[in-house]
Formats: sequence, C-alpha cells, structure tokens
Amino acid sequence: MILRAALLTAFATLPFTAQAQVLMEPNVSIKMALTIATTAIEACTLRTTVVVTDRAGRIRVFLQGDGAQPHNLEIARRKAYTAGTFGRTSLEWAQRTETQTQGQRMLTDVLPLQGGVPIKFGDATIEIGRAHV
Repeated sequence: MILRAALLTAFATLPFTAQAQVLMEPNVSIKMALTIATTAIEACTLRTTVVVTDRAGRIRVFLQGDGAQPHNLEIARRKAYTAGTFGRTSLEWAQRTETQTQGQRMLTDVLPLQGGVPIKFGDATIEIGRAHV
C-alpha cells in the first residue's frame, strides 16, 4: 500500500507532457497481412508456408501450401521474426552473423536461414517469413 501511494505520488509530480505521452507505432492490419500472404504464396511453390507477423513478432496470417511440412509454420515464423528484429532479410542477417556478432544467433526465435523478408513503412518494420520443403 505504501509502495502504491509512493508510485502515485511520483506519477502525479511528473510534468504533464510525460504523463500524457502515448506511443503511436504503425503496425500491419489484417487486410494488409492477408494481401501480403496471398501474394507471397501465389508467387511460390505449392509446398511453401507463409507467415506474416506484426511488429512484435506475433502471427497475423499463416498460409500453408499443399504438400508443405508441419514444421514449416515454426520455421517461417522464426524467419519472419529474424527479419523484423534485425531489419534485413534473414539471409543477410545469417551471412552477417557467420563471422560477426555470432552471439545474436543464440537469441530465442532467431533463425539464420533464407526466407524472412522485412516489410518497411518509413522507419517501422513488419516482417514476412516463408519456408520451403
């Protein structure tokens, strides 16, 4: 209770601009994610899996072509996460971390394989990943 009162007092003493600050970050809409996924799967083989994630790495759309393997969902999601996290294709990131910053390869959910492509809107990045059999 004392901690709560202290936090409320601290918040109340902040300048108004600090209290009212709201972050506004662009993100992928479901309609845009569907368009990206549909376009990607049509351009690829039937065995392709496509995952479009939002800027936080959460899956927005998942499409799996005929004959694709069940594990491709996880592979595509991780490729998309890698592309979005590092703002470059997952292949470029894999090549860069072969000799430099190898510690990044140990991060959860990153995958140094070709297929993840960042989609950029100004300075914001959303990502798309795909996996082949």
